[in-house]
Amino acid sequence: MSDQVQQVGDSDFEAQVLKSDTPVLVDFWAPWCGPCKMIGPLVDELAGSYAGKVKVVKLNIDDNQTSPRNYAVRGIPTLILFKDGKPFGTQIGAPGDIKQRLVKLIESGL
Repeated sequence: MSDQVQQVGDSDFEAQVLKSDTPVLVDFWAPWCGPCKMIGPLVDELAGSYAGKVKVVKLNIDDNQTSPRNYAVRGIPTLILFKDGKPFGTQIGAPGDIKQRLVKLIESGL
């Protein structure tokens, strides 16, 4: 995982995501999830590309179950862009064009 991506949990979700001054891309994932592992390098790449503009965080749904439930995360990977403390856009799954979809999501939130 890139040093541009930080781990968050239920205990610091509000401070790190909802109260952030910049948009935050949250990657809801789990260690056993193959597609989550597959998009991990892409999430790291996006964190580097948008450093200073968008915060990128990962939340392990096995260890933190309140936040995923609060945002109706039913499948992983689910990536939600939060802007001004509210969900702005969501990408569920890892389709072949996920990079383009995530770039479009992030760009629309800037």
